[in-house]
Amino acid sequence: MYTRKYPIGIQDFEKIRKEGYLYIDKTELMYRLVKTGSYYFLSRPRRFGKSLLISTLEAYFKGKKELFEGLAVEQLEKDWLTYPVFHLDLNAAKYDQVSDLDDMLNRKLSAWEELYGSDPAERSQALRFAGVIERASMQAGRRVVILVDEYDKPMLQAIDNEELQNEYRNTLKAFYGVMKSMDRYIQFAFLTGVTKFGKVSVFSDLNNLDDISMWKPYVSICGINEEELHRDFEEDIQALASALDITYEETCTELEASYDGYHFVENSVGIYNPFSLLNTLSKKKFGSYWFETGTPTYLVKLLQKSNYDLYRMAHTETDADVLNSIDAISRNPIPVIYQSGYLTIKGYDKTFGLYRLGFPNKEVEEGFVKYLLPYYTPVSQVDTAFQIKKFAREVYDGDYDAFFRRLQSFFADTPYELVRDLELHYQNVLFIVFKLLGFYVKVEYHTSEGRVDLILQTDRFIYVMEFKLDGTAEEALQQIDDKGYALPFASDPRTLFCIGVNFSAKTRNIEKWLVISK
Repeated sequence: MYTRKYPIGIQDFEKIRKEGYLYIDKTELMYRLVKTGSYYFLSRPRRFGKSLLISTLEAYFKGKKELFEGLAVEQLEKDWLTYPVFHLDLNAAKYDQVSDLDDMLNRKLSAWEELYGSDPAERSQALRFAGVIERASMQAGRRVVILVDEYDKPMLQAIDNEELQNEYRNTLKAFYGVMKSMDRYIQFAFLTGVTKFGKVSVFSDLNNLDDISMWKPYVSICGINEEELHRDFEEDIQALASALDITYEETCTELEASYDGYHFVENSVGIYNPFSLLNTLSKKKFGSYWFETGTPTYLVKLLQKSNYDLYRMAHTETDADVLNSIDAISRNPIPVIYQSGYLTIKGYDKTFGLYRLGFPNKEVEEGFVKYLLPYYTPVSQVDTAFQIKKFAREVYDGDYDAFFRRLQSFFADTPYELVRDLELHYQNVLFIVFKLLGFYVKVEYHTSEGRVDLILQTDRFIYVMEFKLDGTAEEALQQIDDKGYALPFASDPRTLFCIGVNFSAKTRNIEKWLVISK
């Protein structure tokens, strides 16, 4: 039986086209870029198609017309000129020490110098880069093209090492700055990365870059939008529905909930995660494909270093200046979490220019919160799913005592470094547990100073809970009554549990819970 060839993990445009892999045609957008400007930057999460876009641009500028047969640009481009192309992929190394970046740049420079010659007077990497650009342009009789993939990999690798990050910044700032000084020899330059480092930045000497990361015309240049999904994948969706024994409509709904929802510009179309979507259609099975390919340890380090409120993270508002820039000396983790794809734009207040952020979809929300749990509790990464399922079963069974004993174990042996702000720590643990529990039962969760109120609902039980810090379980129970939290369920036939809980700063754990059943 014929099976489509999905380009999962394949980032080489020539290989995709020559070997018959599926290609989502982005060449009209690419052509628009090439014809309307010269210097661009694009930020998108990992595995979103940035490397494939760079590879497509390389094939286009090398005049490989045959690879574009049947694509939009075949009809748009008339000349198909060949340019010298400098392609630098910084994703190909791990940057643990200063020499790692130097080695990568020297290797590329040496390869270019073999093609275009060298000059002994050009000793620094920046001078050598400028030299090969000029010689390549003179030899070809036309300007050069510069394509840089994952420009920020060294910076991200050293995000928790200020000294190493400064070294990388200084090296890259001088290297990328060459592009501005050599403008007369450059036809086109395109840089991609996960993040955009601002303020004292690698870009401060290259201030002629057009950042298209939040430009509406290019919102679909990476990833897959709804129109492309139904244009190119109708038979695949039908096959997935058949394999899962669900309807076509149910399949589309689940695809949207799991993988859609990325908004890189306010009021723009949603973008599906291409890696997860292609894996699902290929394997005929839903899974956390994108999340499982990467371990965002630097994100957790940022959250813990800044002592960040996780509830606030998932309900935050910010402006374009914050979203578009990462200041290496800032303690705000939101820009890098947003740019890495774990948060996205959920709403926009035009009057004040404020963006409301949230998790883009179910895959990211569940995967990221699951990933956080072992960093805030004694639970191991392997045990996380099991523990949450045990919580869910206890809630389904009405066994609240077992539930709270399990929750106590999550606060046991609280790491000393997290005790700096005990209230925030206990609220963060509760947020993680109940966020994950929300994938099994209906959860309403609110926080304020020193307390958390919570409602859980199953088909048989309703739990109305109030958590206090250094109060009493009796006070918490009384507050449920005083605030009328249980009133909306007065006529509900399900069993209602009102539960007051007190968390003790002295024991750093749940001290007592009281339950009234109605």
